[in-house]
Amino acid sequence: MLNVGALNEGFVLDHIQAGKSMEIYRYLKLDKLDCCVAIIKNARSAKMGKKDIIKVECPIDMLNLDILGFIDHNITVNIIKDGQICEKKSLTLPKQITNVIKCRNPRCITSIEQELDHVFVLTDPEKEIYRCKYCEEKYRPKH
Repeated sequence: MLNVGALNEGFVLDHIQAGKSMEIYRYLKLDKLDCCVAIIKNARSAKMGKKDIIKVECPIDMLNLDILGFIDHNITVNIIKDGQICEKKSLTLPKQITNVIKCRNPRCITSIEQELDHVFVLTDPEKEIYRCKYCEEKYRPKH
């Protein structure tokens, strides 16, 4: 049995789809933070079969919930204070995301204006479709 120590203050990202933890680690730029991070891959889960878990010991304001909601809105965020879970946050799809993904349309203004933010807007919540704010190019994830 693997034993990872308890957190005093920070957050635990639970119910991450198995194999997605490193992608989340990169998106959240956890490598840039000077704090303790534990990644548990392929943990057994009654609900999901297998899941990943990320434990981060740092203040909660370091976490971008919009990026997390965009990656996977089924992740549970457990906020830890004084060694106890003080709050559980559920994620939703953000209405807009900025500088998380880049527009692939070569004619889009963002490919010409280098300093311009890459802004994508949620246009179809049912199908989880995001489109570029400037050219309306549909975001297609790499699979």
